[in-house]
Amino acid sequence: MSGAALAVVVIVVFFLALYLLQRYGDLRKQQWMVLLGTLLSWYLSFLIVFILPLDVSTTIYKQCKLDNSEHPTPVTRGSPSNQTDTKLSVYPTVSVPTVCEEPWSYIPDGVLPVFWRVVYWTSQFLTWLLLPFMQSYARSGAFSRVGKIKTALIENAIYYGTYLLIFISLLIYLAAHLHWQLTWSQLQTIGITAANTWGLFLLVLLLGYGLVEIPRSYWLSSSHGYLLAKTYFKAAKMATEKAEAEENLADVMEEVASVHESVKHNHCLRKFVDTIVTKCPTEYQEHMSGDVETCGGGAGNQQNVLPTKRSLVKLHKQVISAVQRQGQTQVQWSILLDQAFHLEDVAKSQSSAAHQFLHSFPSAQHRGWFRRFIYTPTAEWYWECVLRQSFYRALAVLLCLLSVAVVWSECTFFSTQPVLSLFAVFIQMAEKQHNYICIEMACFVSILFLCVCVYSTVFRIRVFNYFYLVPHHQTDAYSLQFSGTLFCRLTPPLCLNFLGLIHMDSAISHQDRIQTSYTSIMGSMRLLSFISDGFYIYYPMLVLLLCFATYCNLGSRCLNLLGFHQYITDDDLTSDLVDEGRELIRRERRKRQRIEDGEKHRWSWRERYGVQGAVGRIRNGYSELKDSDSSLFTKTNKTAFQFSWRDRERTEQQVGLLHDSGSNENLTGSPTRCT
Repeated sequence: MSGAALAVVVIVVFFLALYLLQRYGDLRKQQWMVLLGTLLSWYLSFLIVFILPLDVSTTIYKQCKLDNSEHPTPVTRGSPSNQTDTKLSVYPTVSVPTVCEEPWSYIPDGVLPVFWRVVYWTSQFLTWLLLPFMQSYARSGAFSRVGKIKTALIENAIYYGTYLLIFISLLIYLAAHLHWQLTWSQLQTIGITAANTWGLFLLVLLLGYGLVEIPRSYWLSSSHGYLLAKTYFKAAKMATEKAEAEENLADVMEEVASVHESVKHNHCLRKFVDTIVTKCPTEYQEHMSGDVETCGGGAGNQQNVLPTKRSLVKLHKQVISAVQRQGQTQVQWSILLDQAFHLEDVAKSQSSAAHQFLHSFPSAQHRGWFRRFIYTPTAEWYWECVLRQSFYRALAVLLCLLSVAVVWSECTFFSTQPVLSLFAVFIQMAEKQHNYICIEMACFVSILFLCVCVYSTVFRIRVFNYFYLVPHHQTDAYSLQFSGTLFCRLTPPLCLNFLGLIHMDSAISHQDRIQTSYTSIMGSMRLLSFISDGFYIYYPMLVLLLCFATYCNLGSRCLNLLGFHQYITDDDLTSDLVDEGRELIRRERRKRQRIEDGEKHRWSWRERYGVQGAVGRIRNGYSELKDSDSSLFTKTNKTAFQFSWRDRERTEQQVGLLHDSGSNENLTGSPTRCT
């Protein structure tokens, strides 16, 4: 198995990262550079998590061989059975080394140091240079590649100039006070230490929240009533955000329409305006695609001042941001509606005497082989109404025990005599029995739990909701790049902290042991004693205080005071938002029910009269309906252009509501063109 386990893990992790990228990103529409950068950053971060347990088991095996070569185990030979004098029957004592069992995943010498060096420095290049540059490049409103590159360079120069200034000041201080002769390896160690210190600083803050919130969320999620109330609360907040995003988009589109009408087709800035128009939603593009000269009387008569190229760059950036934000809120709103409808179906199905799960909208369910043969309505009822609560509570208890073990170990991992860290105790017990599979599984589960606590916190906290990983290929490019940047920055210090918890980092434990190959590329942290003996040991203890603050909901209450509403059960504003969200969900349910009923009527007509007859009836009905209401739409369209873009949109929505109340058929149309 020499090196085979490493090769298998490398291949499996690649396909895991590719699957997640396919689930959250859009492989067909997003730029290949964004997809490649995100895939590489996720892949390298996952590799560290999956390969580090193999590094630990290989290091323990090497330590076993070293200990037995230096201190062989004394063995006394037995005496023959026919001897009566014990003094003469005892043979001399000889030293026989204990056989060290080679782990199944043993990696040959020299492979891991090169592997870790490539993985670490590539991930650091991605997280500190390439991905931030690509983020600025994607957000830039410039119209050419050169302009976008220039904007990205300026933004990153301002951002990283502060880091460079701090780093140079630190080097000058160390050279002046400690009289060092800095070499290239020492300079690398200082850079790695600075990056890990920055990561550990953010890591502990996020970990303190996740260690409490994740077990508590699973415990509370076992209650359908709690989940439904919180979903109503989220719906009320999301409806407000959705309205704000649509209003912001309307404002930006109004400005785009004004620029579109003021800049003639033969003007030198026209190509920039056309580029901006292509970034607008389809319905706005259709309206602005008409002849500018024939559209008099709008914003063109009110504003004849030609824009500058700089103002067009700013407008281009605003359009990209507004369209992106509106798309995000739309996707989140759709997902939230599905969750709310499902939870309401669970509440209704709990009283089902037939033990069948009842869906309000069966046509929206995917009828694959899994639902037909395995996850049947009966199996779904037993899971949602009987087993789910017990499973979630058992999982919450298990996660709570892991959280307690992490908090205890973070506060006591510096003590080596006696060993107080629970992770170190468990690893040392498995080491004595040469149980390498148990060591690797314990390391992997522990690191994975720490990663979940840290990374999920970023996407749970309300302030960071702009960076949102949305499934079904709906995650935007900026959120993908942000996640890749965060993974590469936090995973190395997280794994280094874990090695300290299991006493395999000599810079913290001060033990004379063989270092893991992962620790060897970090250099000797003792080069900066105030970091290795101070910050790395005492700062993680802050996680205890952060866990207490999270348990008491201090952070959520502070965010409430700042205007970021959080779900707090004993708050009056929370109950008001829950009631508002319940009414919004009822309204959306009625809308979807009307659509569902319309589909049923169409299918019934097709079955009764045939496809051609049904289509003819639908067309005739649509024609009669269109003719009967043509005067209303004509009057509305004549007066709509006297208002601004947003007022026109509101008028059309009011007309649509009047039309919906008079008929079950929905008339949809693009904004009216000027004639």
